[in-house]
Amino acid sequence: MSDQVTKAQTFKALHVPGNPVILFNVWDAGTAKAVGASGAKALATGSWSVAAAHGFEDGEHMPFDLALANLERITAATDLPVTIDLESGYGSNPEEVGASVARAVQAGAIGCNLEDSARETGPLRPIPEQAARLKGARNAADRLGVPAFLNARTDVFLAAPADAHEGLVAEALERGRAYADAGADGFFVPGLVNERLIARIVESSPLPVNVMFNAAMPPAARLAELGVARISHGPGPYRAMMKALESAAREALL
Repeated sequence: MSDQVTKAQTFKALHVPGNPVILFNVWDAGTAKAVGASGAKALATGSWSVAAAHGFEDGEHMPFDLALANLERITAATDLPVTIDLESGYGSNPEEVGASVARAVQAGAIGCNLEDSARETGPLRPIPEQAARLKGARNAADRLGVPAFLNARTDVFLAAPADAHEGLVAEALERGRAYADAGADGFFVPGLVNERLIARIVESSPLPVNVMFNAAMPPAARLAELGVARISHGPGPYRAMMKALESAAREALL
């Protein structure tokens, strides 16, 4: 466990505003080895990619036991810190979310993403409810003695068109403050691409800010200038790999 604690501490230290850690998301042991060989400082799974690679849709349709078995293979294949995308936490209440986080830590993870989407009842969970779920996660990791990095993801921007994002900054920041108070270590705002709005989030967030990279965003160097602390690539690597594989197969079959 001491090695895992060291990895968790190392991972947290990588979140430096202005010098972001870049996570080129992986989905199995093979991709973990490939990305690790590139010089990556840490690895992260992406739930969409992991689910797709195993024949499932995203949204906790992949059985949790299978997701954990996949995580165990990844952590066994690399010496790098590995954080897992746990989606909404595979649980209906804070205790169940905590149990999911504990199992992920026991499988070798040093952190996780937990999103505030509410698949059962609506687009987003109320702030107090999500804060309680994050607190359950924090308590579970702490009981294991691992300072796991809890990356609190808000889907405020994903759930709305880009022209509405400016009006959602205040709500996002309110969520970020509540999630920080609940014990989160990072604040993930996927879907936000406007650099002026990213700068506003970074300036006011109590937590290091994570964005999800796509072609509509400024380059990594500009995101660093804006003060971003973490850049995730989400499903992008999987989609690019599958497109290349299909293209190679079509060429081979001609």
